[in-house]
Amino acid sequence: MGYTDDSDQTLVRKCLDGDERAAREIVVRFEKPVFSLIYRMVRDRELAEDLAQETFVRTLNNLKRYDPAYKFSSWLFKIGYNLTIDHLRKKELDVVSIQGAPDAVTPDRQAATQITLEAGDERPDELMEARAMGEEIERAIDDLRPEYRTAILLRHVEGYAYEEIAEVMDVPLGTVKTYIHRARNELKHALVHLREP
Repeated sequence: MGYTDDSDQTLVRKCLDGDERAAREIVVRFEKPVFSLIYRMVRDRELAEDLAQETFVRTLNNLKRYDPAYKFSSWLFKIGYNLTIDHLRKKELDVVSIQGAPDAVTPDRQAATQITLEAGDERPDELMEARAMGEEIERAIDDLRPEYRTAILLRHVEGYAYEEIAEVMDVPLGTVKTYIHRARNELKHALVHLREP
């Protein structure tokens, strides 16, 4: 009986019936995007791993509360987002950049959170330029307020619709549009030098 081809909804039903393999498949399916979102918010690998693990524990323990009328990944991301925001508020942590600490994340974890601007047919000089530009964009995103950063990542990295972002962040649709608009303006100003000849 296959699990990797099952829909999220089917996996949830199997989990509710006590199927542990379905629960493992949910974790495998979503561990990278959940870690990526949380890591981008806290910029600490160990903390992100702990919060991601807690996200899955809470998700699997509360599956009965999941409403199948909504996208499962949105519900899961909402749990992870709320858990992380609560942690940041309690600890009053500043989100820190990992610049100057290249060994803070493993290559796999870094790849899971990286914005890529490369194409396979680029010359070496173009490839290096694209990577440098990608790093500058990463730094600019890191400097955004956590809610702006989350909205931008969900929209442009995860490909979520505005309505789904509102659901994940538990804010009105208009607030999401404001976050994304302000984030784009801040990014435009931070990266204006990239458009200069």
